[in-house]
Amino acid sequence: MIGGGTMGNGIAHTAAASGFDVTLVDIDASILQRAVSTITANLQRGVDKGKMTAEERDAVVGRIRPVTDVQAAADADIVIEAIIENTEAKSKLFATLDQVTKPDCILASNTSSISITRIAAATKRPDKVIGMHFMNPVPVMTLVEVIRGIATSDETWQRVEDLSKRMGKTPIEVNDYPGFISNRVLMPMINEAIFTLYEGVATREAIDGVMKLGMNHPMGPLTLADFIGLDVCLAILRVLEQGFGDPKYRPCPLLVKMVDAGWLGKKSGRGFYQY
Repeated sequence: MIGGGTMGNGIAHTAAASGFDVTLVDIDASILQRAVSTITANLQRGVDKGKMTAEERDAVVGRIRPVTDVQAAADADIVIEAIIENTEAKSKLFATLDQVTKPDCILASNTSSISITRIAAATKRPDKVIGMHFMNPVPVMTLVEVIRGIATSDETWQRVEDLSKRMGKTPIEVNDYPGFISNRVLMPMINEAIFTLYEGVATREAIDGVMKLGMNHPMGPLTLADFIGLDVCLAILRVLEQGFGDPKYRPCPLLVKMVDAGWLGKKSGRGFYQY
C-alpha cells in the first residue's frame, strides 16, 4: 500500500482486517505513525462495541508493516497506490514500481479520476495496471470501482475482482474515461451546488437541506465536498474539463477561490463550514 493518508490507511486497515499482510509505504514517517494510530483507534471502536476482541485488534495492527522505502514493495503480489491526485506524480511512481516489483505483480491505482491507460503507459506491464477506486471511509463503504485501462488483461481484472471480494467489497467494472462513473456523476452535482451558493440562490444550509430532505441524500453536497476535500474536488473537475473538453465541467470560481485561500474543507478546518 503506497500512501499513508486517509485513503491509504483505510485500504491498509481493510486489507489487514481481511487477513492480508500489508506493507504500508510513505516517504514521511510521521504520516505512517499517524496512519497506524488512526487504524488502531478505528479498530478500538469495534472493541468498545463488542464486535471484536482486543487480541483481534492487535492481530490486525500486527499485520501492517509501516516503512518509508518503496523498495519494500519488491515481494508484493499487488501494489495499491493512493498518493496525491496528480498525473505526473502517479506516472513517476508507477515507473518506479515497474522497476521495483516482481514481473507478475499487479499495480493498482486508487485514483478517483485520472486515466488508468495514461498511468499504465509509464510502465512496461500495462496489462497488469488497473484502477481500484475505494470509497471513503474505506472500512465502511462497500464499493470498489474497478477501472480497466485500454491494455488491462482479463486475468488482471479477475485477480482484482477476487481480491476486492476477499476484502469484503463489491467490485463494479468500469471502463477508462475521465471521472469513471462515480465522480463523473457526483462532481457536476457538487459543482452545481457551489454555483447555487455563488449565485446567491440560497444559503449553504438551505442547499444541503434540500438535497438531504428532498433527495434523501445522507449529507448535503457542500458538506460532502468539505469531507472529500475542496482541492480534490477541484482536481477532479479539472480532469473532467480537460478530458472531455466540455465547458459544463468548468469549476465554479468560488471553488477555485476557496482552494487558493487554503480553505480545503474538514482537513484544513474550514471549507463551506468550519470544523
